[in-house]
Amino acid sequence: MTGTTTPTIAVAASGPWWSTPGIGNLLGLCPLLAASRTWEGGLALGLASLAVISASNLVSATLGRGLAARFRLPACALLIAALVTAVDLVFRAGWFELYGEVGLFVPLILANGLILARAEAAAAGHGAGRALRDSLVDGGGFTVLLTGMGAVRELLAPGLLVATLPAGALFLLAAVVAFRQLWLRRRYTP
Repeated sequence: MTGTTTPTIAVAASGPWWSTPGIGNLLGLCPLLAASRTWEGGLALGLASLAVISASNLVSATLGRGLAARFRLPACALLIAALVTAVDLVFRAGWFELYGEVGLFVPLILANGLILARAEAAAAGHGAGRALRDSLVDGGGFTVLLTGMGAVRELLAPGLLVATLPAGALFLLAAVVAFRQLWLRRRYTP
C-alpha cells in the first residue's frame, strides 16, 4: 500500500480476498464444506458469522481494556458463545426451514478460532471503530465466499452429483485457492 492509503482502505483492500477465513487461513473449512450446498445456506451461515464477529469485536473493543489480560480470552469465548446461541435461537424462531439446512452448523461458528482471535485482539487494544471495520470486512468476505460457493455448487448440482457432497465443496475450495495462488504469482512475479 502507498503512504497515502488510509487504514480503512488498506483493511478493505486486503480483507475480503486475502484474510477471509475460508481462503486465507482455511479455518472456515467445516461450514464451507457442509453448509454451502445452496446460495441461501451459504448466505445464511455467512450472515450469522458476520453478526457474531461484528458484535463480538465491538463489545470486546469497548469493554476489553477494562479486563485483566488473563481474563480476556475466557471472556471473549463466553461472549462469542452467547452471541452464537442468540443467532441460533433467531434462526429457530424466524427461519425454521433455513434452520433445517444450516442449523446444525451454526454452533460451529464458535469453533472458528479466527473469530475468537479477532475478538481477543480487539479487546487487547483496538478502538471500537477499527474493530468493527475489521470485522465487517472479514465477515463480509466470508459471507461472499460462502454465498458464491453455494451458488456455484447449486448450479453444478443437476449435472454433477459430487457438487452436492462435501467433496464437491472441497474441490471447489481447492480451485479457488489455486486461482488465488496463480493470481498472486502473476501479480508479484516480475
